[in-house]
Parts: sequence; structure tokens; C-alpha cells
Amino acid sequence: MSEKHTVGVVAKLVGVSVRTLHHYDEIGLVTPSDRTPSGYRSYSDADVERLHRVLTYRALGFPLEEIAALLDDPDVDALAHLRRQHELLSERIDRLHEMAAAVEKMMEAKSMGIQLTPEEQNEIFGADWPGEEYAAEAEERWGDNDAWKQSQQRTAKYDKKDWQRIKAEGDALEAKLAEAMAEGVEPGSDRANALAEEHRAGIAKFYDCDHPMQVNLAEMYVADDRFRQHYDDIAPGLAQFVRDIIVANAEQQ
Repeated sequence: MSEKHTVGVVAKLVGVSVRTLHHYDEIGLVTPSDRTPSGYRSYSDADVERLHRVLTYRALGFPLEEIAALLDDPDVDALAHLRRQHELLSERIDRLHEMAAAVEKMMEAKSMGIQLTPEEQNEIFGADWPGEEYAAEAEERWGDNDAWKQSQQRTAKYDKKDWQRIKAEGDALEAKLAEAMAEGVEPGSDRANALAEEHRAGIAKFYDCDHPMQVNLAEMYVADDRFRQHYDDIAPGLAQFVRDIIVANAEQQ
């Protein structure tokens, strides 16, 4: 007999918010097959398996409407979905690694293509800013990347006032993120989603950033010690909080 799972258990099991599961149920994407006597959602093993397939397609950038059509196609069985997902994931592994490398330190440092003197960099970003030294390292590592090239083109037009504004906006966003975390804002809530979109808009000052790319950035915030330290120096646990609100927001798109 298939085991039944509450919505809270499933949320923790697969790493999404309860709000996301409610949304998937409301749009008919992953509907729990049963209800408890009290009326609460109850997921079977098969329901959880479908949810995993949904999340894999989401990680590959598929919109929810297309995922629903794919999963409900009577001519395609579960094994065929797994084979297709494995093929698509394999094709994207190299690209995802490249995307992650391309944006390292860009949010905090704003160094890609920066057109300021070392003195101006120090004035705007502080004495611990790696400046030209990091820019040289970044170009050597990622100079052939599309995101790098796009950021070079955009930031070449920025002057000192532009960088001061960008730095101020970044500091203000980080303060709002820390405040939201301190107030217990839940990933997937309207306020958290708005902050995630504000974060994505900040990235877009440098290069085009869709939700899958933003999620990849978010994973790097907790995996890369430099990113984690930057956020956690603002407020302990902030790197994980930023990652969680970005992922939850992307899952609802």
C-alpha cells in the first residue's frame, strides 16, 4: 500500500515551500490524490514522484504550462520522461558550470568591465575591494562567456555616478533582505518573491538573467565561501535565506 504524506512532509522532502505545493495543486499540475479526514492534502508516493519530474523540468527552464502538457501526454510513460530529462540535464551541465563561473563576485563587486580608477573604486566599494586585480582574474577565467561580454558592453557606459547608484541600490537591497529574514518572511510569500525579483533586476543591470540562471546564482551564494561570507557578514544565515527566496520564487514562475 502506498504511503501517504502531508503537505509539510512533502515540502521538506523535495525542498520546496508549502506555498509552492498549494500553487501546483491549484493549477492542477501536482494534485494530491487524497485528503485527510480533516480535509488536509495527502500525497501518495506516485504524487511525490510526479512532483520530482515537475521540479526537474523546472530546473531545465520549462514553463509550468508546458510541463503539464508533457506529463499528461498519454503516449509518454514515466520511464520515457526520465530518459528525456537525463538527456537534457546532461546537455546543460557544462553550460550551468559556465554560468556559475561567469557571475562570481559580480553582485558584490560590480567589477566586470568597471571603468574606474583604483582610487575611485576604493571610494565607492571600500578598502577591501579587490578591484583591478579581480577584474584581471575574471577576464582570464570567463572572457569568452556570453554573460561576461554582455556585462562588458553595458558597464562600459557607466560612469562614477552610475557605480555609486548601483552600489547604493545593492546595499539597500541587502538591508531589506536582512530585515525580511529577521522578521521571519517565508520563501515563496509575496514579499519574498518581490525581493527575489528585485535581486534579478539588479543582475539585469549587467546582463540578461532569467529565473534558471538566477537560481544557479543562488546556489553559488551558499556553495562559494566568498559569497556566503559576504552575505553572512551582513546577517548570519543571510546567504541561505537569499538562496531560498530566489529558488521559491523561480518555482512559481
